[in-house]
Parts: sequence; C-alpha cells; structure tokens
Amino acid sequence: MISYEEIRATAEENAGGVKALAARMPELKSDADIRNTPSAVYFSAMSFRIFSSGLNQTMVRTKWPAFEKAFHDFEPAKVAFMSEDDIAALMDNTAIIRHLGKIRATHHNALALVALEKEYGSIGNYLADWPLDDITGLYEDIKSRFKQLGGNSGPYFVRMMGKDGFIMTPDVVSALNQLGVGSGKLTSKKDRAAVQEAFNRWHEESGAPYAHISRTLAIWTG
Repeated sequence: MISYEEIRATAEENAGGVKALAARMPELKSDADIRNTPSAVYFSAMSFRIFSSGLNQTMVRTKWPAFEKAFHDFEPAKVAFMSEDDIAALMDNTAIIRHLGKIRATHHNALALVALEKEYGSIGNYLADWPLDDITGLYEDIKSRFKQLGGNSGPYFVRMMGKDGFIMTPDVVSALNQLGVGSGKLTSKKDRAAVQEAFNRWHEESGAPYAHISRTLAIWTG
C-alpha cells in the first residue's frame, strides 16, 4: 500500500503547499471537551444534521431558533416526553420545517439518547471512549440507535461535534478505489473492515488524526 507520506506530498501539491493543506484540515476537540459538552448541544447538532439533509443549510440555520423553542431547547428528557398531540401540533408550526418523518425521528432520538446516557453516563462519554481504530463500529452503532443517521449523516454528526474519524465522501471513496483499498462504493461489511484497516495503518505510520487523513485523501484526488 502507498505510504501516507506519499499521499500527503501529492495532496500538498494539489492544495498549493504545506500551509494551504494544513488550513483545510478539520478542527477537532479534545476528549475532555467532548465529555463536557452538554447533551442538549449534541441533540441540537444531531437534529440539525437530520433536518438540513437535502436542504440549504443556511435556510435551516435561520429557522433553528424556532426549532430550539419548538423542541424545548433540545433537552432530551423533555423531548422524550412529548405526546402524539405535541407532535401533531408541530406539524402546524410554520416557523419550523414541517416534515413528519424528521419530527418523529427527533422524538425517537430523544428516547434513544436518554437510554444511551443511562448506559454511558453521557453521550460525551460514549463518543470520547469509542476507540478510533474501530470508528466504523461507532458509525454502525449510531445508525442502530438513532433514526435518520445512516449513510454519512452519522459520521458528519460525529465530525460536527469534534470527534476524530473519517468520512466516506465521494472523493475519499474515489481515492480508496484508486489506492486499491477496495472497489465500488465500499459499503459492505468487508469493505468497511478494509477501509478501517487502511486508515489504521496510515494513522500508525503518521500519527495524523483520522479526520486529517480523510481530508488529505480527498485533496489527493485532485
């Protein structure tokens, strides 16, 4: 397999130099910051990811204060106790995006988040404690616990919250295909294991965060 040093060298050329490449790397949080982030912040970010999927994010951000009000400042326990009448009333709220599937997913996710925090103490602990050499396992676990966080929605949520990890964007998938890690969309269990192994090797070689390796691969494609 090609070394990460070779990948980074090409990415630096494509980006316009070392500093230009570094400027394009995503920002990450420490484990302490991840643990100390309130659950309402996680729930709000998770819900924003769901409601903004397929829509203009600027438009959704403009409406987000209304979402915060409608969903009790995204306090998981309060949203978990919403009734069918409460959910029906949200469909008459013109200040938010009235998508019944996403509204019901938000209610489900509040219940799932309450259950997760009973298990781990906090969602921050859950994310901080998950080992990076099995980040695909985290993505699968998020998909199984929460609604509408499959595909890249779960990984993007994790990235939004500052947890390290790679995202299988089209450019990253293209790079992994070109590098012989796999072929096609790389969505099977076998493909995910091969991708995780490749990222683990590049991380061990370079010490670079998985998120930076992911972004570098995308830039490597040109």
